[in-house]
Amino acid sequence: MLYGDFASRTRGRRFDLVLANPPYVLSPDTLLSTGGAERAGDTGPTGRLITDRVCATADAMLRPGGVLLMVHSAMCGPRTTVRRLERAALSARVVLRASVRWGPVLRGCRAWLESRGLAGEISEWEELVIIRAQRA
Repeated sequence: MLYGDFASRTRGRRFDLVLANPPYVLSPDTLLSTGGAERAGDTGPTGRLITDRVCATADAMLRPGGVLLMVHSAMCGPRTTVRRLERAALSARVVLRASVRWGPVLRGCRAWLESRGLAGEISEWEELVIIRAQRA
């Protein structure tokens, strides 16, 4: 098992299975967070700063027939993730959806999420998705 920055840790290596839980929490900040556990999941206004890197490098990380399983928030555009993985020559689809209560980070940026139309005034639930991509 490897931990750390996937791009540098996996360079030149291929895997049968990659499990990815990249940071995906939307935030008003446009730069990656460097401060503390509360902000460790912040990935900018789209929530895609890390997810897009995973999509761009997934094909190079997988052996033929290899599978990527990635979790992220439905607020971050699962369709975009599937399309980007497909453009990288992988078959991809959402295989699981689950609703979970907001954590402290999302609660802390409620007003910003509401202003972007990503949260209702009374909602404190977020949909998480698991995306499965496979290399031919």
